[in-house]
Amino acid sequence: MRIKLIAAVVLASGIASSAYSADLPVRQAPPVYVPVFTWTGFYVGVNAGVGWANSRNVIVTGPTAASSGIVSGGGGDGSFVGGGQIGYNWQSGAIVYGLETDIQYVDIGGRVAWGPYDWWRGRGEDDGGYLGTVRARLGYAFDRTLIYITGGLAYGGLNSNPLTGNNTSNVGWTIGGGVEYAFTNNWSVKLEGLYLDTSEGRKSRFFVNAPGGALPAGTYTATTDNSSGAGLVRVGINYKW
Repeated sequence: MRIKLIAAVVLASGIASSAYSADLPVRQAPPVYVPVFTWTGFYVGVNAGVGWANSRNVIVTGPTAASSGIVSGGGGDGSFVGGGQIGYNWQSGAIVYGLETDIQYVDIGGRVAWGPYDWWRGRGEDDGGYLGTVRARLGYAFDRTLIYITGGLAYGGLNSNPLTGNNTSNVGWTIGGGVEYAFTNNWSVKLEGLYLDTSEGRKSRFFVNAPGGALPAGTYTATTDNSSGAGLVRVGINYKW
């Protein structure tokens, strides 16, 4: 009887201890908060790349057929471009859309091979200018990788007027696209290409050649042709907040 009594006491104690343990709160490690990445937000950044433009020829009309000709124009092939951009993105699902504006320094360094028309030498030779755009962007996000198209207004230009050297007052349009990758929640890098048309169209200037020179005396007219079109490829880095 004594053994049975001891066994019953031990059994009852074990049952009570199990019930008490079940009532105790379970302690777990606090959850770790991981921010969900989104493309939504303001961003600002810098960029650098290379730009090129169609060479614009100059058609010279002199007092005689022999004194007329075509002068090879100077384009902005292989010119350095660099500047900064600022914009805002909205993300809805995988679709990302936004607005961006940028401003660039353009090292055009355009020159014109004037040939026999030495009296025009020095005109239309510029060492640089600027280019700006205001564009919409529309893209598709694969998590941290964004593929997008873009287009809008362009001003300034890569197309200088070889008669005046003016490459900072033109207004036109631009279209292009790119890919951007966010390597952190705030920093991203991009590769972008744009095609632009900011040419001035046909422009003319006049010059009176005095007697006694290599060319016949009289009035000469130089007119730029209608060639246009320019492009740039650039890499950039953005900070988003």
